[in-house]
Amino acid sequence: DKNSGRLGCFGWLLVLVSLLFIIATFPLAIFMCVKIVNEYERAVIFRLGRITDRKPKGPGLFFVLPCTDNFVKVDLRTVSFDIPPQEILTKDSVTVSVDGVVYFRIHCPISSVANVSSAHSSTRLLAQTTLRNVLGTKNLAELLSDREGISVSMQEALDEATDPWGIKVERVEIKDVKLPQQLQRAMAAEAEASREARAKIIAAEGEMKASRALKEASLVIAESPSGLQLRYLQTLNTIAAEKNSTIIFPLPIDMMQNFMQRK
Repeated sequence: DKNSGRLGCFGWLLVLVSLLFIIATFPLAIFMCVKIVNEYERAVIFRLGRITDRKPKGPGLFFVLPCTDNFVKVDLRTVSFDIPPQEILTKDSVTVSVDGVVYFRIHCPISSVANVSSAHSSTRLLAQTTLRNVLGTKNLAELLSDREGISVSMQEALDEATDPWGIKVERVEIKDVKLPQQLQRAMAAEAEASREARAKIIAAEGEMKASRALKEASLVIAESPSGLQLRYLQTLNTIAAEKNSTIIFPLPIDMMQNFMQRK
C-alpha cells in the first residue's frame, strides 16, 4: 500500500514534537531512544501505528522516537514444538493416536507481526488440524509404513499455509503411533498365524527335497549291491557310538516274500 508509510500533517507534527522533546532533554532522552536487538532478533517499529520503512531493524543498535514509536522484537531462530496426541480415524476406519514434532522459523518478521496475531500459537493449532487432515486420507498400513512420506506431505501443507504469516516450516516428524489394545492383539495373532503358515510351507518344501534326495540315493545304491551293505555297516557304527543296547537288523523284503510263498 502506497499510503501505508504516510503519516499525514498531524502525524508529522507529533514526530516533530518528539524530536523537540529529545533535543530538550538530551542526553537523558538518549536512553529512551537507543534500543538493542541480538543477532538472532529483528525489531519491527511502529510509528503512529504504521510500520516504518517496511523492513525490520537489527541486529545491533537502532533508534526510536518517544511517544510516537513502539517496536516488537521477533526471534528468527528455529523453534520446535510437540503436536499433542491426536485421535485420528484412518481411511479404513481404524482409530489411532498419533503425535509429532514440528520445526519452524520466522523468515519475514513484518508478516509475522502484521498478518497474524500470534504466529507461534497459530502454527501450533494449524499443525494439529493438518495432522488430522493428512492422516485421515491414509490407510493403517500406509500410516505404519510410510511415515517419511506423511511427514513430507505435512511439511508442504503447513509451509504453504503459514507462508502469508512469514513462517517457514522446515521439518515435520511423526513421533509415535498408538494402536488400540484390541487391534494390537488382532495384528499379533495375524502375524503369528502368518509365521506358522510360512513355517509349514518351509517344512513341506524340506520334506519334498529330502524325498527327492532319498530317491536319488536309492537309485545309486541299486546300481551297486555292495553299497547297501556298506551303508548298513555305517549305520551300525553310528548306532554303536551312542551306547545303545538295541541294534536294529534290517531284513530284506525279498526273503520275507520267499517264506510267504512256501507257506
